[in-house]
Amino acid sequence: MTTIRSLILSFALLAAMPAVADELRQESIRFAPGTSSSTIKAFVKGYQSVQYAVSVTAGQKMSVQLDSRNSSLYFNVTAPGADAAMYNSSIDGNGTTITIPSSGKYLIDVYLMRNAARRNESANYDLTLYVE
Repeated sequence: MTTIRSLILSFALLAAMPAVADELRQESIRFAPGTSSSTIKAFVKGYQSVQYAVSVTAGQKMSVQLDSRNSSLYFNVTAPGADAAMYNSSIDGNGTTITIPSSGKYLIDVYLMRNAARRNESANYDLTLYVE
């Protein structure tokens, strides 16, 4: 029974992983003077993904919301120097507020799940970021 549970968990984790990106676009997020939020309107298709970097300070709260008509579009948030995401929206939902544990550049990766990427689906999206 333990082996079956381990296999099910392994397959679930693989399904939650982003597709391997053929094309990774990297962007830095900077807020306009006097503001602490930004909404980015963008597009991905197939195995494309976008990695946004945002500098935040320990103790700040960062809210991330991803809106798209494509239900296979997700994002991960990764702390500076970390090997694994601290937030995975394919598991926990397309909106979160995180209290930042340590200062640095956090990465927000937007991607289509492997099943949608394989079908070369596309997704328009709004990514809203707020830091207080």
